[in-house]
Amino acid sequence: MTPAIDLDRLRADMLELARIGTLAGRPGVNRPSFSDADMAGRRFFMERCRDAGLAPTMDTVGNVVARWDAGSGPAVMAGSHLDTVPDGGVFDGTLGTCAALEAVRAMRAAGIHMKRPVEVVATADEEGRFGGMLGSQALAGTVDPLWLEAATDSDGVRLVDAMRAQGLDPDRYAEARRDPAGLHAFLELHIEQGPVLEAAGLAIGIATGVSGVFNWTVTLAGVANHSGTTPMSLRRDAFAGLASFAARLPGVIAALGSDQARLTIGKVELRPNFPHTIPGHATFSIIGRDTDDAVMRRMAELCRRELGKAASSHGLALDIREESRLAPVELAADVAAMLAARSRHLGYATTTLPSGAGHDAQTMQHVTRAGLIFVPSKGGISHAPEEDTDWRDVERGANVLLHGLIALAA
Repeated sequence: MTPAIDLDRLRADMLELARIGTLAGRPGVNRPSFSDADMAGRRFFMERCRDAGLAPTMDTVGNVVARWDAGSGPAVMAGSHLDTVPDGGVFDGTLGTCAALEAVRAMRAAGIHMKRPVEVVATADEEGRFGGMLGSQALAGTVDPLWLEAATDSDGVRLVDAMRAQGLDPDRYAEARRDPAGLHAFLELHIEQGPVLEAAGLAIGIATGVSGVFNWTVTLAGVANHSGTTPMSLRRDAFAGLASFAARLPGVIAALGSDQARLTIGKVELRPNFPHTIPGHATFSIIGRDTDDAVMRRMAELCRRELGKAASSHGLALDIREESRLAPVELAADVAAMLAARSRHLGYATTTLPSGAGHDAQTMQHVTRAGLIFVPSKGGISHAPEEDTDWRDVERGANVLLHGLIALAA
């Protein structure tokens, strides 16, 4: 019997998960990491794993791992994450997690003789609410304990407090680490979150590597004052400093960045945030990315200098706090070649490409060989309620994942 994905079953799992975290009056899906909705989604997924004959467990940091104890030796792990950004989409993370479970169902139904165990994983906090990718970092043994203790989200909630509120134990994070000798490979299926595949009319992308990322919180501090009585020349306007720096970002990219370089100012908070008051404080995030670590370091240094210039020219104090940093990663070339060959054998138009977004695969590459499969995102949109992928592309990607697992484990 030739194994095949049951798309109806996969779609039902994904849409049921989307209902967990749907809020009245809010668009999209809201399952931020370590929220009640996030944990409810994990419990739902564990039930689905049990229904499939697996025995799921949740480790000390919230990763759900369900093992199919077929064969012997090191396991092949497959999955993604279940947490979402605020007002996120249906597919991000959920596709890879549910498709991994569906692939195991398909292999079991086909009666395939397995040489290795297969583990389905739903990682914790991949979306970086607290600045990292805690779940896969814990699995790979790359968690910095000082970061773990100090990490907060954009609202000041401490990571360790959010974990403890859900019955998890951050003090035992090291227990989640996997021995490299116990893992043969890791596979992840994900939506592209960009426009490349759709624009080229391609069904499948196989990632060759993943961009690194630095995540800063920057505060510019000046003086709040009356907007009508304070002359322009005497202002210490924090927003003016922010705007001055923001205008310099294209120049940073042009001077030092590669074609994979990205710099983004995301969340911005002004205080006071009032029409008739000059902002005295501007606090904002800067996210920098590139596939070349040296380029990323040079961009970060130039950003520091440009922030200093913007602060000095507007009479502002400057504080830069590095929330996290993940280095660029090259994924396993042999796994990528195998996945591309399997995809083409299935008749899918396939290419290779770097990933500009972070994924669990980049972290798992530190502990085992990792492969990352992309399917198109309509309009290149992700991290938004409008995120969408054609279900035919979902089926194609899940079948590539399935046949990749067969190649590695059977």
